[in-house]
Amino acid sequence: MSSLSLIDSPVFGGSFVDADMRALLDSDAFVSRCVETEVALAKAQARLGIVPKAAAQTIAVAARTIRFDQSRLMRETELVGYPILPIVEQLADACGEAGRYLHWGATTQDIMDTATVLQIRAALVLIERRLVDTMDALRSLAAEHRDTPMAGRTHLQHALPITFGYKAAVWLSALERHHERLAQLRPRVLVVQFSGASGTLASLGEEGLAVQAELAKILGLAAPTITWHSSRDGMAEAVQLLALVCGSLAKIASDVSVMMTTELGEVSEPYMRHRGASSTMPQKRNPISCELIVAAAKMVRQHAGLMLDAMVHDFERATGAWHVEWAAIPESFGLTSGALVQSSFMLSGLVVHPDRMLKNLGISRGLIVAEAVMMALAPFTGRQTAHDLVYAACRQAVETDRSLFDVLMEVQDVVVPLGRERLRSLTDPANYLGSASRMVDQILKTRSRGVLEN
Repeated sequence: MSSLSLIDSPVFGGSFVDADMRALLDSDAFVSRCVETEVALAKAQARLGIVPKAAAQTIAVAARTIRFDQSRLMRETELVGYPILPIVEQLADACGEAGRYLHWGATTQDIMDTATVLQIRAALVLIERRLVDTMDALRSLAAEHRDTPMAGRTHLQHALPITFGYKAAVWLSALERHHERLAQLRPRVLVVQFSGASGTLASLGEEGLAVQAELAKILGLAAPTITWHSSRDGMAEAVQLLALVCGSLAKIASDVSVMMTTELGEVSEPYMRHRGASSTMPQKRNPISCELIVAAAKMVRQHAGLMLDAMVHDFERATGAWHVEWAAIPESFGLTSGALVQSSFMLSGLVVHPDRMLKNLGISRGLIVAEAVMMALAPFTGRQTAHDLVYAACRQAVETDRSLFDVLMEVQDVVVPLGRERLRSLTDPANYLGSASRMVDQILKTRSRGVLEN
């Protein structure tokens, strides 16, 4: 099977989208959700006496047994521009006389939007599960390496010492916030769409809102306070959240890929035969999961922008803006789930090299803790004078390729007030970790509340 799209490609698709999410969002699943909505609508209207109960039962039976003519469905969808009329025609034929009550009072967007919401509900459960798996992997790394010292870097330069557990806990903190956002998102997105042609439910007279409420109840969704045909903030918010999740995953992947460089060698992605291998360089072990995560994040970011454009609907039904969602929503969920799978795999099996972290921490020969000396000296000389003295010593240490301790031992304005032993302690990076370990403890005690649903 050939494909034009990267994520549907039989060659590349499995790297970017996991099979579970694909099954929830593919075209067959969408058609099934549309049929599910039509069945629920007939059931709701039968309960309210609008259509015969026997008709609703026949529609439900036909929906369970129908096998759509895919060629006809594709041909007629291309002709109509939307799949609902072609779906309804085939389903109505399968229902016999009861088919006359199918799609009663509904419009195309009612069915498509509700089907999409049903897909999103299932997709959010899977996203949360993947997110929790990734958070658990980070939680383990943070706990195990709570006190593993390494160089903290700003602007790609040594800054101050940190611990690897602290770094993992910072990564974790962002995902904890996304987990909270996911729970907060659900009430705004999991809302039924049933409002009729212009959103007023005029086709059902006084029964319109009752049908809407009953349909929502049957499907396990909330009923809206007013039609959202042309107010797409909920759909846009869902994709913005996915972009945030992917952005945080890409930050982690960016850090890990740089830490994997030959020169640093502080971590390695999990080893599997030929994983990240080069076709010509046998020694290579490329950060392949990191690369896939970063690529997915860039694509979801683009979809987030598209969803903001898609919010601009003209009047009560958009001419084209709605169509953008048909690509942006399923692809964003697919790519985000795939990125989470890659993240969970990479982080749960991440190989950490504390010896290389310690070696890299000492590569500047004490310069990384120049601030520690300055802050200890400041009460004796004043902060600015202390800064100038230590700054001059740092420059000399760099120019003469000597340790900061050796240079400072020649500066009487530093040695006299601090003393040799304290100065040696101050220039040991492992002694200047601040509250890093306690911050790790705080994160590990905090778990965000999610709403895993079936």
